[in-house]
Amino acid sequence: MITWMQRHKKWLIITIWISTIAFVGAGFVGWGQYSYGDKAGAVAKVGNVEITQGSLQKSYSRMYAKYNEMFQGNFDEEKAKQFGLQKQALQQLIQQALLLNLAASYDLEVSDKELIASLTKQEYFFKDGVFDKESYKIVLSQNRMSTKEYESELRKDLLIQKTLKLLPIEVSENEIDILSTLMNISDKINYKVLSQDDITIDTSDALLKPFWETRKNNFMSAISYDVKYLMQEKVVQTYDDTQISNYYSENKTHFKDSEGKILSLQDAKELVVDELNAKATKDKALRTYISYKKGKLQDTAFKYATLSQAENPFDATTLEKISKLSLASPYMKPVLINDVYHTFELVKVNPSSPKAYEDTKSDVIAIYTAQTKKSKLQELANNSIATFNGTNTPFITSRDIDKINGLTQAEATEFLQKLFTNDKKRAYIILNSGKIVLYYILEQKLLDKSNNDLASSVKKLKSGMFNKALIKTLEKQYQTEIFIQGL
Repeated sequence: MITWMQRHKKWLIITIWISTIAFVGAGFVGWGQYSYGDKAGAVAKVGNVEITQGSLQKSYSRMYAKYNEMFQGNFDEEKAKQFGLQKQALQQLIQQALLLNLAASYDLEVSDKELIASLTKQEYFFKDGVFDKESYKIVLSQNRMSTKEYESELRKDLLIQKTLKLLPIEVSENEIDILSTLMNISDKINYKVLSQDDITIDTSDALLKPFWETRKNNFMSAISYDVKYLMQEKVVQTYDDTQISNYYSENKTHFKDSEGKILSLQDAKELVVDELNAKATKDKALRTYISYKKGKLQDTAFKYATLSQAENPFDATTLEKISKLSLASPYMKPVLINDVYHTFELVKVNPSSPKAYEDTKSDVIAIYTAQTKKSKLQELANNSIATFNGTNTPFITSRDIDKINGLTQAEATEFLQKLFTNDKKRAYIILNSGKIVLYYILEQKLLDKSNNDLASSVKKLKSGMFNKALIKTLEKQYQTEIFIQGL
């Protein structure tokens, strides 16, 4: 019986719940921020709910902090890109927005009384065992959040909880008994951990060049733009008192002190002159631009430059604007770069082309090494699985991560989860980290243990299954529009 359950428990766990799925909200509460911002600040729109850039940044920052904690401070932006962290953060916000649309369809609301009741139970605002308003303000201030913003987000969290509580979950004794049996199946195994450190790779040109040849179109130079341009130096003029006074009267709100109070004419005079000169400089740059377009600047001493993502003597905004020019319409209106107006003309577009082998060698080595080590490690696993001799464990369950040596806690957790959903007696398991664990089940038995929290485990398992189904249903009901590229 135990052997049969060991072989078939992957499917047993799934089929137990197929006919008993119910709604539950625990898995949704506490996700990232969301907002009903204006469209200019929106990065996505789900049904009638907009997701702002600010809420995405907060969700990303919160997720980044969690990953950094998991990696013990060794998480960086490069790893964040590899994990697709921004996409994960946006997906969480989209799921929240789907639930807010569902709440709106039920005409659900959270009253001020419900909000206050929840707020005053949050212990991080307690002082001497009770809610303290001053502590509340201090904690939020330290986290750069206003009380209005916090209460708005808390109200939405409560609204999601209220929506999901409309459809409660039930747990039967039979379900608890079955899960208890599954959780107490134990294996005694012999295992061996293989890692890419066990593999040595030859990275000589004889092997790297053929590898690069088949993939050289993956190592392209950036598109570059040949431009010529002229610069408009700052105009400095003399203005009489009438000109200064008139300009001050029309634009006095431009001239304020550090406290935001409007300066007097006398105190603002220098600033007024600076602004008049800036205006005159811009006007002259625009007149020069018009003459330039009409071909009236033949004797002007132009400067020349080549811009690309890799080499840009100006700034990213200027490069983006130049990239939108064409040879049919090559002129760009004056732009201010380091307090100097520049007028550009596109001369030539240099298309992307494959880089020379020597210029890409370091990148080729990294990719070749990673791919070759991965394939050779799997080859080693295939050749070793029938004869390997590793480490014996005592009887272990899926929870005994501390009894697996040579793996981190996260890796051991992943290994045991996959081991106890695998029906093969001798095999290997590939971990997300790239390591491979060879294993051979020596013996199996059913432990005589009780778990008082199995009802909660059953509820979480059923909730997780339904959460996915609910989100898929809502995705079909409410249209999702994403306004930023790459996500």
